[in-house]
Amino acid sequence: MAELHVELVAADRQVWSGRASRVVARTVSGEIGIMPGHQPLLAVLQSGPVTVRTTGESGEGTVVAAVHGGFISYTDGKLSLLAEIAELADEIDVERAQRALDQARSDADAAAERRADVRLRAAAAGR
Repeated sequence: MAELHVELVAADRQVWSGRASRVVARTVSGEIGIMPGHQPLLAVLQSGPVTVRTTGESGEGTVVAAVHGGFISYTDGKLSLLAEIAELADEIDVERAQRALDQARSDADAAAERRADVRLRAAAAGR
C-alpha cells in the first residue's frame, strides 16, 4: 500500500509524525485531501480540524488535530503541516474549550470563537 510520511509541527513542538494513507485539512481555498501520488502542493492552512488516516504496524487508525494557521506542503511522498498552533484531539480539555467558546461569544470575539469551535470539533472527531 502506498503511504505518505506525515509531519505535523506546531511553532513550539512536533505534534505528530507517522505514516498515513490520507490527510484532510482546510486551506484558504477550501478543504483538501492528500493521498499518495498527489501533485506537489504548497498552501496556507486555515483554522480547522486536520484528519490523518494512519497506517503502520498497529493497523489503520485516525489522528485528529485542531490546527490554527500555518502552511501545508506535499512533495515526493512527504506531507508537512507547519502550524502556528496545533493540538491533538486527545490533548484538548473539552470543558475548558466550551468555556472559551462561551466567553468568546459573550465578548463578540470572532477569532477566539473560531479557535474554540475548531478545538471542540477536533475533540469530538477524535473520540
